[in-house]
Amino acid sequence: MFADHVLKLLSGKQKGSSLAKPQPEAPPERVGDKKYFLDASNQNLTFIPSSILKLWELEELHLENNVLEGISREIHNLTNLKILYLNNNDMKLICRDLGELSNLQSLDFSNNPLVPTTLPIIAQLRALRYLRLYKIQLEKFPIQICKCLHHLELLGLSHNKLKDLPKEIVNQTKLKEIYLQDNQFEAFPQELCALYNLEIIDLEQNRIPVIPDEISSLTKLEKFFIGSNVVTVLPDSLGSCNKLIVLDVSNNYLHNLPSTLKELTEIKELGLSGNCMEKVPRLICKWTMLHLLYMKNTCLKTLRRSFRRLLNVTILDMSQNFFDFFPSEICALKNLELLSLDDNHICQVPPEVVNLVKLKALSLTGNNFMIFPEEVLLIESLEQLYLGQDQGTKLTVISENIMKLTNLKELYLENNSLESLPDSLGSIKTLEILDCHNNHLKELPDSICQISGLKTLLLENNQLTALPLKMDELQNLQVLNLEGNPMEAPPPEVLLTGIEEIFKYLKERRLKITMATKLQAWYRAVRVRKGLGSNEEIYKLLKKGKTSPKDKKGKKGEKEKGKPDKGKKK
Repeated sequence: MFADHVLKLLSGKQKGSSLAKPQPEAPPERVGDKKYFLDASNQNLTFIPSSILKLWELEELHLENNVLEGISREIHNLTNLKILYLNNNDMKLICRDLGELSNLQSLDFSNNPLVPTTLPIIAQLRALRYLRLYKIQLEKFPIQICKCLHHLELLGLSHNKLKDLPKEIVNQTKLKEIYLQDNQFEAFPQELCALYNLEIIDLEQNRIPVIPDEISSLTKLEKFFIGSNVVTVLPDSLGSCNKLIVLDVSNNYLHNLPSTLKELTEIKELGLSGNCMEKVPRLICKWTMLHLLYMKNTCLKTLRRSFRRLLNVTILDMSQNFFDFFPSEICALKNLELLSLDDNHICQVPPEVVNLVKLKALSLTGNNFMIFPEEVLLIESLEQLYLGQDQGTKLTVISENIMKLTNLKELYLENNSLESLPDSLGSIKTLEILDCHNNHLKELPDSICQISGLKTLLLENNQLTALPLKMDELQNLQVLNLEGNPMEAPPPEVLLTGIEEIFKYLKERRLKITMATKLQAWYRAVRVRKGLGSNEEIYKLLKKGKTSPKDKKGKKGEKEKGKPDKGKKK
C-alpha cells in the first residue's frame, strides 16, 4: 500500500544497513597500470580468485552476494586495502591473516553464518572506522573489539540477538552512528549516553520501556529511532538534544509529547504512527522546519487550526485514522508532495485541494466515496492517484474528466465495482501504470491502445473476454496480468506464452478481420454490378420467400414467351 512503502521509500530515512547502504564513492578504477577498485560481487564465487589476491595496490574490493565459504590466507597481500565488502556470503570463519590489513577502514561481514569465536580477529584492524555485522545471529558483542578499536565511527549490529552491550563500549568515544535495530534489548543501553559524539542511534524493534534521562548528554544527536518498542513516556530531558532533525517514536504507547520538546525547533522528520495520540500535539504545529510527518493510526478525528502553519511539510501520512471529512487544514500545505489518507471514513474532497499545487501522489484507498471524487481532478500536478477500495464503498464509475490529470503516471483503481473504463483515459499519454484488478470490467475501451507510455496493466479477476485489437500498439508494455478472466481472444493458451505472443495473436486476428471485411465489401460490390441487388435487399426478399430482382425479371419473360400471340391459331 502507498502509505506503507511509497512514503517510507521517499522519506530519505537512512539507517546504514548493509542491505540498503549508500554506495561508496568509488575511486578511479585505474591510474596508469595500477588498479584501485574492483567489483566482484554477484559472481557466484566460492573462493576469492588468486588473481585478485595479487592486486596489492587495491584500495576497495567488493565481494558481496557470492557464496564464499572463507577467506584465503593470501588476503594479507592486499596491504593497501581500505574498504572490503564480504556481506551476503556463506563464511563461518575469519582467517587470522585478515588482521594484517593495517590500512582497512571499512569492513562488512553482514549476513554470514560466522562463528562468534572468530570475531575477535577484527580487533586487530586498528584503523577500522566502519564495521557492519548485521544479521549474523550475534548474541554477545566481543569485548576485544571495544578495547582495541578506538577509531570506530559507525557500528552496525542490527538484526541480531543482542540483549545488552559490554560496558567497554564506552571506549568508542569517536562513535557517531550505532545501529541496534531488531535485537532483544529490554532496557536502553545506558552506556550509549556516555558516547557524546553520537549523531545517530537506531534501537527500533526491541522491547525497551524507558529512555533514560541521561540521554540529555547526547547534545550532538541528530537522528533517534526508537520505534516499535514499549515506551509509554518520553523523558523531558530529550528536549536538550536540540540538534535532533529526525525523531521516530512510532508504534509505542505514547499519548502525548512532553512540552520540553518545543526546544527541538530543527526537527525535519517526525514519526508518531501507531501511538494513540487522539490529537495532534500542540507543540508540533510550532515545528515549522518539519518536512516529513507520519501520523498513521494515531486515533485522529480532526486537526488543529494551527496545523496550517506546517508550510514546509512535503510528505504527510494520516492513514488509518477516523476522519469523516478530508481535513481542510491540509489544503493550506502548499509544499505538500505526497499525501496518504487511506482507510479513513472520508466521503468528500473539498475544492480547496486546488491549492495543493505541488502534490504528486494522493492516496485515498479504503474510504467511503459514493461517487468518484471529481475534486481530485483539480490537482493538475498529480502523478500518482490511489483510489482502490479494499474496504469502504466501491466505485462504479470513473469520471470522463480523468483526462484533466495530464501529468498522471500511475492510477490505482483496484477492488472496486467498475464495469467499464472511460474512453478519455486514452488521452493521458503520461500514464505508465494502470491497476484495475478485482473489478467487474467486461471490456476495455479502444482508446487504451493510445496510451503509448503504458508499462504495467493489471486486470486480473475481472470479466473480460477479449482485448482491443490494436493493443499491440502498446510497445512499452512490460507487465500484463489477465488472470481470473474468462478470456476468449486471445485464448488462455496464448495468454500463458507472454506479451510478445499475445501481440502476435492480436495482429493476426486484426489482419483476418480486415481481410474478411474487404472480401465482404468486394462481394457486395460484385452483386450490385451484376444486378443481383445488395446483400440487404436479397436478405429481405428471402425472408418474404421472393427471388432477386433479376430472377423475377427472367421469370416474367418466360411467362410472356409461353403465351400465344393474338390473332394466331394454335
